[in-house]
Order: sequence, then C-alpha cells, then structure tokens
Amino acid sequence: MIEQLVEQIEARFADVQRELSDPDVFGDRHRAAEAGRTFRQLEVAAKLAEQWREAVSDEAEARAMLDEGEDAEVREMLGDARAQIERLEEEIRLAMVQRDPLDEKSVIVEVRGGAGGDEAGLWAGDVVRMLSKYAERLRLTVELLEATDGAYTFAIKGDGAYSIFKFEGGTHRVQRVPETESQGRTHTSTATVAVLPEAEEVDVQIDQSDLQIDVYRSSGPGGQSVNTTDSAVRITHRPSGIVVSMQDEKSQLQNRERAMRVLRARLYDAALAEQQAEVAADRRSQVGTGERAEKIRTYNYSQRRVTDHRINFTVHNLDDVLEGQLDEFTAALQSDEKRRALELQAATPSS
Repeated sequence: MIEQLVEQIEARFADVQRELSDPDVFGDRHRAAEAGRTFRQLEVAAKLAEQWREAVSDEAEARAMLDEGEDAEVREMLGDARAQIERLEEEIRLAMVQRDPLDEKSVIVEVRGGAGGDEAGLWAGDVVRMLSKYAERLRLTVELLEATDGAYTFAIKGDGAYSIFKFEGGTHRVQRVPETESQGRTHTSTATVAVLPEAEEVDVQIDQSDLQIDVYRSSGPGGQSVNTTDSAVRITHRPSGIVVSMQDEKSQLQNRERAMRVLRARLYDAALAEQQAEVAADRRSQVGTGERAEKIRTYNYSQRRVTDHRINFTVHNLDDVLEGQLDEFTAALQSDEKRRALELQAATPSS
C-alpha cells in the first residue's frame, strides 16, 4: 500500500518537474501557476518518499547482516530503521491528505469585542494587532477596511492566507487586570473573530436588484463630522439580510468597493457553511461551520499562559504570542486537521 503511494508521489513529482521546465508551460501564466502550486504541494511528500526509500534500504541491509550472525549493534540498527520507516509512512500519508481548496485564498477578518464591556473593545484591538503582526511576519499584506468602536474589518492578502488564519476564527478569551481596575481584580473578556475566504466575483454571483444601497455622511466619535459629503455606504443584501457599512474612505466609490468585498466574502462563507453542514460534522474545526461562538483560546496574563482548547495545547510565552508569534499554534492545528482528514479518509468506504 505505502509502496504504491510512494510510486505515485515520485511519478507525479517527476511529471510536474518536467512541466515546469517546458517552455510552453513557462510561457502560459495560468499553467505555470498551477504547476507551481502542484510542485509546492508535492515537494514535501517527495522528500519524505526519498527518505522512506533510504530507510527501507537501510532495513534490508541490516536484515542481511543479521542473517550472517547475531550482533547487538546490527539489531539496534534494524530497530532504528523500522522505527524510521513507520514514522515516515505516517508523515507521507499526512502529506498527501487532500488540501482544502480554499487554502490558497486571501481572507477577510472581522474582529468584534464580546463580553466584558469597554475592556472587550480594548481586547479586540489587541487581537487585531496580534493577527496583523503575524501576517506581516509571514510577509502577507494587511489592509484595514473598517475600524469603529471595538469592531474591526481587515483583509490579509497573499497565497495561503486562509490555510493559516482559518484557525483563528472563534472566541478569544482574555484573563487580565484592566488598567482601570483599582483593586487589582482579574477580569475575563472576549473578542470574536470571523475569518472569511475572500471571494472573487466568479465565486459569488450577486444580483444588483437584490441590493439596497444607502449613502450617508461619515461621522466620527461623538457625532463629529468627518467630511461634508455623503461618502459612507451601507449595502443591504435583501435575500440574506446581510448588511455591510463602510465609511473610513473619503470616496464613496472606495467605500462601496470595500463593502462589496465584505458582502461577497460573507455570502461565500454562508454558502460554504451550508455545504459543509450537509456533508459531515467532521469539518467542524474549520471556519464557517457554526463553531465561531465557541471559546477557542484563552490568554492568561498573570500566568503568561496561552491555551488553545481545541487541541489542548499550551505555551507560556504570552508576550511573544501577542507580538504575532503564532507559528506553534498554527503548526499544531494544521497537524490536527490533517490527522482528522486522514482518519475520515480511512473510514470512508471507497466507491
């Protein structure tokens, strides 16, 4: 079984390498991009397959040496080779789990203060900063779309953004002493994060007759006028009841374009959630399946501890995490997602 999988990986990887060296493919931007994506997806599996071949060869060599006479050192070598083969087989299977087709997309992130009053609004801002720092560390582009009263909407653009930030969707809980707390008591506050794959126009067809578009004058804190033109835009999608407002840009056209991007993402996410709910409950770990309201992570200031409750994973470097060092969480969550997908794949009868 594993031998066949290794042969498939080697054959497919050789094919895509030939494609990338083909001038016809290189000259076709779409084909070149597709071949490049396939190469990146197979590269890890191909390296693991090569290591597996070497481990199998080592095992055969140790077994032949053992046949010639009893030797403790050779027995140890054989045991090491077998352990290496077993580990590599699992890693190869995980590497070949079918990727979520949305993983390559950019995302739109919505962060809102939850329970905890003013402190929740402050915490929402901290979460936005943490996620933005993480995106910047990964050399992805962050674009703020809207920021009003503890509610933030921003885009993270770049290949593979969804594969990373989809794990941040949910309720982020903080336990800390607010600056306004005179008696030093710890308060618990929350911020909710929604991560939506950014949809292109081809992904979501919107009938313009279904939209109600209102324009009004932008206003700042306390009702102070930001400008004297009707540049703010509110778009209502009548069939779904989704309402999106944008006012941060001075241009009505820019605010409308931003509002349409968010509306497309919300409609796309809603359609995906409906499809996923129909398919199976095994996809619950992904954004858009109704689990956003659940507490996914707790940030405890007094103990400098951060715990992800989905995989029971804890680190004690709170300051680093708040500076956007979320790599450990992403890696652990991606491994968990792959294992779940592999278990589902094994449990699903082949047609």
